[in-house]
Amino acid sequence: MSQPKILVVDDEKHIRMLYREELEADDYVVATSDGEEDILDVIARENPTIVILDIKLGVNRSGLDLLQEIRTKDQQIPVILSTAYDSFQHDLKSIAADYYVVKSVDLTELKDKVRMALNKAGV
Repeated sequence: MSQPKILVVDDEKHIRMLYREELEADDYVVATSDGEEDILDVIARENPTIVILDIKLGVNRSGLDLLQEIRTKDQQIPVILSTAYDSFQHDLKSIAADYYVVKSVDLTELKDKVRMALNKAGV
C-alpha cells in the first residue's frame, strides 16, 4: 500500500514548509498549495488522502469557500481546517470539515488530527 498523501493548503510559505517538514518526518507524502490555484485542480492532480486547509488564504480567499468547493465534488475526503483564530467555529460553512486545529508551533494536535483523519479515510 502506498504512503498516505497529505495536501497542505496555506498562503504562508513558512507554514507550508513547517508542515511539510514535520509530516514528512512522520513518513507521509506531502503536497503543498498556496491556495491560488483552483483547489479542485490541485486535488485532481495530487490525489491526496487528506487535506489540511488554512481558513484565511490572503485577502480575498477563504478556506471555508474552498472547503465548500471540495465538498461539492467529494464528500469523503477528510479535511482538517487549520487556523490561527477560533472564530471560525461560529461560521456555519465550517461544519463541512472533519477536524479543526488552531495553528501552533507545537504540531502535536495537528499530527493527532492527521492520524484521526487517516483512520477515518480507512488508511
